[in-house]
Amino acid sequence: MSRDSLPFVSVIVPARNESVWIQRCLGSIMEQDYPRDRMEIIVVDGMSDDDSPAILRSLTEADERIVLLSNPARIVPSSLNMALRIARGEIIARVDAHTTLESDYLSAGVELLERTGASNVGGPMVSIGGGPAADAIAAAMGSRLGIGAYFHYATEEAECDTVYMGMWPRRVFEEVGLFDEELVRNQDDEHSYRVRKRGGRVIVSPRMRSRYQNRDSWPKLAKQFFQYGLWKVRVLQKHPGQMSARHFVPPFFLAGLAAGVLLSPWLTGLGSAVLGAGLAYLFVLVVAGLSHGGGVLQGLRTATAMLIIHQAWGLGFLVGMVRFAKRWFVSESDAELLGPITDDSGLAGERA
Repeated sequence: MSRDSLPFVSVIVPARNESVWIQRCLGSIMEQDYPRDRMEIIVVDGMSDDDSPAILRSLTEADERIVLLSNPARIVPSSLNMALRIARGEIIARVDAHTTLESDYLSAGVELLERTGASNVGGPMVSIGGGPAADAIAAAMGSRLGIGAYFHYATEEAECDTVYMGMWPRRVFEEVGLFDEELVRNQDDEHSYRVRKRGGRVIVSPRMRSRYQNRDSWPKLAKQFFQYGLWKVRVLQKHPGQMSARHFVPPFFLAGLAAGVLLSPWLTGLGSAVLGAGLAYLFVLVVAGLSHGGGVLQGLRTATAMLIIHQAWGLGFLVGMVRFAKRWFVSESDAELLGPITDDSGLAGERA
């Protein structure tokens, strides 16, 4: 394909308080091997209160391709939609601020879209750590047992439910709509579900290479996955068909253990069964953690990261079932009468 016939690409970057990472992220976008006159970069800052605005202004002055917007709502889906409304590209590429791209990322994505006719493509979510806890979290997130979604551990090009970040032909948003701004989390997999429901294909390919800086502490990891579990309930309420069996395992297991502990004084043998199930689960996690290498201590850290991912997600889901109780069995038109859901989780100041 000749240079002039290459599609124009709009790269959209939601960001808030990303002073440590934003320059590296945008640098990797600006250094793409894709023709510079065939792309634009739209950064939407969610009212950062660190040095991000100054850094972004400097980068905007240095590269005419960068367009800077400000989002008073401060959450990811509204930032994405702001960028989409002004994007000029035939292809839309989302890039998260804690990610750096390999130089051929956009070229590989454009080729994949044109070769497969897919509606959304992306690469594996390759996590990088930086310290014992962060390295363990990276190993857990890249493990099939840790999360389960194929894009976290993909080694072959394949059709899947959703992908990390994503690249779409512009027509997809015209046909399916923009991101759901109620979903502070999980707006990407909800959108992918709508794409697939209309017959579109979502494909992951290892040729689209990037690196994601994951959380670096247990509390941050727990908060992240609690939020994912919480907002997954709203996805379930809107689109029951989006859920798979693996989504229900963490909350059901956690609820089962809790119920078993509470009922064990009155039911003979239940306490032993609960203890056995808990120990068997921990054994599996430890074996999986040790299989990632790095020695016994690091293996135990990886097992801990898996434990936090599962149980924080499960707890968030159970809390979401209560928090969003009024939304059960309510049509979306009727849900509008209930008013918007107020986000009191502190997510407005969170990274993606």
